[in-house]
Amino acid sequence: MSTEKNTSSESISKIKSFRKNIPSAKELTEGILNGNKTALGRAITLVESTNITHLNRANEIIENCLTHTKNSIRVGITGVPGVGKSTFIETFGLHLTALGKKVAVLAVDPTSSISKGSILGDKTRMEELVKDPNAFIRPSPSGSSLGGVARKTRESIILCEAAGYDVILIETVGVGQSETAVHGMVDFFLLLKLAGAGDELQGIKRGIMEMADAIVINKADGDNLKRAKIAKTEFTRALHLYPPKENGWIPKVLTCSALENKGIQKIWELVDTYLEENKNRGGFQLKRREQNKYWLLQTVEDQLKQSFYQNKEVKVLLDRLLLEVMDSKISPFKAAEKLLALHQKELK
Repeated sequence: MSTEKNTSSESISKIKSFRKNIPSAKELTEGILNGNKTALGRAITLVESTNITHLNRANEIIENCLTHTKNSIRVGITGVPGVGKSTFIETFGLHLTALGKKVAVLAVDPTSSISKGSILGDKTRMEELVKDPNAFIRPSPSGSSLGGVARKTRESIILCEAAGYDVILIETVGVGQSETAVHGMVDFFLLLKLAGAGDELQGIKRGIMEMADAIVINKADGDNLKRAKIAKTEFTRALHLYPPKENGWIPKVLTCSALENKGIQKIWELVDTYLEENKNRGGFQLKRREQNKYWLLQTVEDQLKQSFYQNKEVKVLLDRLLLEVMDSKISPFKAAEKLLALHQKELK
């Protein structure tokens, strides 16, 4: 009996030891380049961490992977909650894997204000795709980042490309300003809409319409099929009010039923056509270069902000000044000046 207990204790000890033994940056890089999903997942966890040790290791992995990134296609997918993004992504992803492509899904979930974790759980909503050996799904809690886009999604894309994924699908929460951030990291931006739910009028807004490379009316099935066709006509008319994009592309409107797997092939053909035309005109690489510049500046802003709030002296002063600002003893502007002056002094 005692022998069995000892064996059990040894097994538990080994498991704990294994969990504590975080692979080195080199080991994780090798795993990623070999297409190991576990290594990819652990590396993305490091990327998302706010721990300085984890971030240093993550940066090393990213640098190692940069030269190994493949010619992948990055597709952003957005739409209001309830438009059927997860169903569409699963059907679209399965269609792509059936064509022999490797697909990675970076789905940014809304964050629970209590547990700080993802509350939608895209893996549970994409039961078939998650079982596909040629697919990788990574739901990430959005935290407090702008519009619900995970702050490190850009780095996660690099890791997925190095792991050999041909198509990277990035799903936004569909609320706030997340569309703007995702638009700045993808090659093709797809806007999902609904018909017969008042969504037609909501969709005809200058900002989102200018960003979209294609509009897809989802749930075009059953009794909703007629309404979907009407919505397609309305959106097509609306698009004619806008000038062509800088690369000459005129956004198209399609209908589909992700539930019945109808219209999915046409959507992929449209993405393929767009990319071919954009590459021939030289717009593809130009867009990627501009995006890299944007993300450099964005990263500088993020790191300055992180450095500011992690400063212990600043934290102490911030707590005191917050009370003074709320009690109108000092203006927010003067308080900000004091905080920034202290931060700069600490940096010297």
